Amino acid sequence: MNISSHTMRTIAMPLGMVIGALLCYPITAFDEMTGGVSTPLFIFSMLFCTFCRVNVRDMRPSWLHLWLMVVQIVGAVAFYYALLPLGDTVAQGGMICVLAPMAMGAVVIAGMLGAKIETMATHSLVCNIIIAFVAPPLLSAWGNGTCSVAEILARVSPLLIAPFVVAQLCRWLTPKAAQWIGSRTMLPFYIWLLSLVVIVGKTTHFIIQNGVTEIDTELLLALVAFVACVAQFALGKWLGERYGDRAAGGQALGQKNTVLAIWLAQSFLNPLACVAPTAYIVWQNIVNSYQIYKHR
Repeated sequence: MNISSHTMRTIAMPLGMVIGALLCYPITAFDEMTGGVSTPLFIFSMLFCTFCRVNVRDMRPSWLHLWLMVVQIVGAVAFYYALLPLGDTVAQGGMICVLAPMAMGAVVIAGMLGAKIETMATHSLVCNIIIAFVAPPLLSAWGNGTCSVAEILARVSPLLIAPFVVAQLCRWLTPKAAQWIGSRTMLPFYIWLLSLVVIVGKTTHFIIQNGVTEIDTELLLALVAFVACVAQFALGKWLGERYGDRAAGGQALGQKNTVLAIWLAQSFLNPLACVAPTAYIVWQNIVNSYQIYKHR
């Protein structure tokens, strides 16, 4: 790999975030014009390409998956109560940064870092489904009390299960096509970059429209998100190393579905708490860029 390609892949995610922030108005306008289908379409395409590499027979739950879920759920509760002296909103923001399930794009990044795709694919399904059942009672207890399992499953299932099923059908019906798609290992990464630009653009537009109302609280939420991000990546890598897949552990616990986290905060918690998962987008992609730089 030449130096220019290495450098480009290293700076791709920070560059994507900058482009998304600068072009937030046209990106949001385009997304609204298309009925908000751009991000779901990117995520579906990204996961379809990745899942074309996955043999369902190699997917099986492991002790790593169990421990990752235990740490995530217990950590969310512990984080909430540890931050409660700083205010309910800060506690909610920190909690949602830990409770949020693994990002669908984590499968792509983990693959670039040498993780086993089957391990990540299994955890993406297990984690998102379990959190759909665990999150409602926690959000109802600490939020407005209206969250349900069906609402969360409706948000994650179409973009997680559908591409997996379609990819497996492709492997079965047209194995050569699936092999060709799966061999383009960098294609999901480029699609992920496009989705990142749209996500950051829409998030930046939301922040601008709502303005800065409580600067001290918002800065504290951003700091809490940074601590949560670094801690989860580090702990995930430690767990992954114990079970022979350091990269998978780090991405599975550290890279979060921030789109879902922001929606959960806006819908069921104090809306100001969404500043934490919004900041988490920046922190986790800085970590990812550093990891890609070190790995390459």
